[in-house]
Amino acid sequence: MKKQILLISLVTMTLFGLSSCNDWLDVRPETEQKDEDQFATSQGFYDALVGAYMEMASRDIYGERLTMTNIESLAHQWLLTETGTSRYEDYYLMEHEYDNVAYAQAAVKTIYAKLFNVIAQANMIIKNIDERGDVILNPAIRYTIQGEAYAMRAYCQLDVLRLFGEVPGGTTHTELPYSETTGIDQMPSYYDFDAYVEKLKADIEKAKELLIENDPVMTHSFEELNDSYSAIVDDNMLYRQSRLNYWAVRALEARMYLYIGDKAQAAEIAREIINATIDGAPVMTLSGSEDFNQGYKLCPSECLFYLSKWDVMDYSRDFLVGGSTTFSNLTSLGITPQKFNAMYSGQNTTTHNRYKNCWNDKAVDQYGQTTIVTTKYYWDDDEMTEDQKMFGCQIIPMLRMSEVYLIAMEGSTSLAEANDLYYDYRLAHEVPTDPDFTSLHEVADYMIPEYRREFFAEGQLFYTYKRLKATSIMGNMQSASEQPVSIEEEDYVIPLPTTEYNPNDINKTE
Repeated sequence: MKKQILLISLVTMTLFGLSSCNDWLDVRPETEQKDEDQFATSQGFYDALVGAYMEMASRDIYGERLTMTNIESLAHQWLLTETGTSRYEDYYLMEHEYDNVAYAQAAVKTIYAKLFNVIAQANMIIKNIDERGDVILNPAIRYTIQGEAYAMRAYCQLDVLRLFGEVPGGTTHTELPYSETTGIDQMPSYYDFDAYVEKLKADIEKAKELLIENDPVMTHSFEELNDSYSAIVDDNMLYRQSRLNYWAVRALEARMYLYIGDKAQAAEIAREIINATIDGAPVMTLSGSEDFNQGYKLCPSECLFYLSKWDVMDYSRDFLVGGSTTFSNLTSLGITPQKFNAMYSGQNTTTHNRYKNCWNDKAVDQYGQTTIVTTKYYWDDDEMTEDQKMFGCQIIPMLRMSEVYLIAMEGSTSLAEANDLYYDYRLAHEVPTDPDFTSLHEVADYMIPEYRREFFAEGQLFYTYKRLKATSIMGNMQSASEQPVSIEEEDYVIPLPTTEYNPNDINKTE
């Protein structure tokens, strides 16, 4: 089974490893089949879907830029100075200097193109399922593939909104493309915020409708579906955590509602996920000591959706350093000890498993200064079996139960309920004796600091600042007395690439 997955990956790298949202439909390498051939068999659909997930895992989007580097720079997570780094894309994005052509605009153009490349591939699967899906003889598999494609489009289009769209409830207004097209001569329609959100909701509803009756996660546990020797379902329906399964779509839906400001609806969905069961057991729980005891730092046992990325440690330690004691100011990404201490201020760091396991405080730069670096994407190869590496380490988290719990807590109108959720959350972090919240205001105040800690190098903090309309954010913290960095509404609205049609005027207000 694992050999089959590897073979499919190699094939789809050839089929789909292209550069822009139009080029993959236009410029075909010699080995690429035409659409009618690609989708002439069920295997063609499987390969197309795997290829789209691989494109999602590209370093130019979720494999790096929208998790570890560029997106975290927008949130001012990294220690970067103009004269002290060669990572100019990250520096200018950190400074929100979006008019910088050589670096900031180049990075934005790359991200935008790759997102729409994935969207175009999802659209092609949707189109061909409608036209040629009968070649997939099992209707449950056919509808599951179609549901995943709708979910994939929604996942990427939500991030287009979170990056390039207006601040929810802000004064600046934008129109953005929502692509449902596959042809190079078809320009996607542009929508204002409300209409765009309706398109998102429709795609998520369609994905839910297709998956609720057909996804094997509705009848089998994730543990059962992670068994490569299992005969309970078709081989192509195993490993549902690495696919946009039904529960991942529900988590995506909760994320969307939270982002647009409907906290009550977001919390209701989050509670449904938390309370969902299969044969009396929870569908998914928070991870804790069991993951960290095995050397897993990305909480794989609580991932509702992750991307497989076999070489993630190989390339990420070039800039995240991992377990190394050597830090390069020019090329590496880290934070100051002062920022590290500020991030965990008030936390019980004696037992806190993220604090103890996800950081390296032994890295020293060329000037003898200690820099704190994350070890989330680093593991000890000698201590891991191939299975452990594949399923516990070589991943990019996309939707985790920790986020689901935080959504439920933030949207709760009951202090008792928020504290019940908070207790389970603390238990998973091995700090159960920390005090409860004393008010819902404390719950709200907890969110930004916790997103900063929990999802470091996973790309969620910038969106959290944006939806909460933060006017100041934690900066480099080169000294304990350094003040927060001011951030304005226009800094949250990244301009569309100059190569794209752009109906927006960022100075346009109500």
